[in-house]
Amino acid sequence: MTVRAAAEWELWTTTARVVLDHRDRRHLAAAESCVREVTAAVDAACSRFRSDSELTVLADDLVRGTEVSPLLAALVHQAIDAARLTDGDVDPTLGRRMVSLGYDAAFADAPPVPTPEALARSLDDRPAWQRILLSGTFLRVPEGVVLDLGAVAKAAAADMAATSITARLGIGALVSLGGDVATAGPDPTGGWQVRVQDLDGDPVDHVRIASGWSVATSSTQKRRWEQDGTARHHILDPRWGLPADPVWRSVTVVAPSCVTANTMTTAAVVRGHGALAWLRQSGRAARLVGADGSVVRLGGWPEQPADEQADDAQSADEQTNDERAA
Repeated sequence: MTVRAAAEWELWTTTARVVLDHRDRRHLAAAESCVREVTAAVDAACSRFRSDSELTVLADDLVRGTEVSPLLAALVHQAIDAARLTDGDVDPTLGRRMVSLGYDAAFADAPPVPTPEALARSLDDRPAWQRILLSGTFLRVPEGVVLDLGAVAKAAAADMAATSITARLGIGALVSLGGDVATAGPDPTGGWQVRVQDLDGDPVDHVRIASGWSVATSSTQKRRWEQDGTARHHILDPRWGLPADPVWRSVTVVAPSCVTANTMTTAAVVRGHGALAWLRQSGRAARLVGADGSVVRLGGWPEQPADEQADDAQSADEQTNDERAA
């Protein structure tokens, strides 16, 4: 059994984890520092839960258009690309709608349900991602639109953190931010094996990926709250501005970047039954767990877990993907 070097800590209501090959364990503290630096920068750039984030501070100026940091511009660019790739199913302009549904800094304490008039006005703002203007670092956002870059930004942070470790230390690394797992650098001994499970009691799979590839999971079972007796989850269907029907308990995709993988898993949740044909057409390895617990594997996702002995050991040594999925 190969014992990896790993560190983890609580971040963004989930768990951040960095894993190195056993040969590189002496670099663990420096690798953790890389991850913390990247996630802190992303949080400061675009968190809608912080009054001092760049996105919040510049909110009024964005209506007229203003220069933003290269990092915020890059995150918005990736969010627009995600919307374009999914025909708007992954929509970064639903921030105000998320707040009205109770998903704010203290989403457990949901506000009252908005009046029908207020609801109609909020729905009139959708979709607005096509009207976002981004030219270099100049950004303009339509009036009344609150950007929510959360899912894309978390996946981008995983990508950037893994790349940062390799660039700075010259080693391979796996970085997990909840359900977003990114890798970079040389392959470790035995490759990277990821254990995929959403909630305790849900089906478990394992998938082995080469360095430079990523795995993302989106779930309708986590980040849930109740509003006026109605259960909510955080993945909205932009057509209605309401949580997507939970056709899938969770969706997992393997892709060359964590942003791409996360974009596809989020869109698959939104598309419901239509996700199967879309994912098959993409050719990506994917795993979907239905509302009844049944598992659908596509695009070469292994039908049976590989090497049970290694699988049983890896949850302590390598990386699991069963934390809070985005």
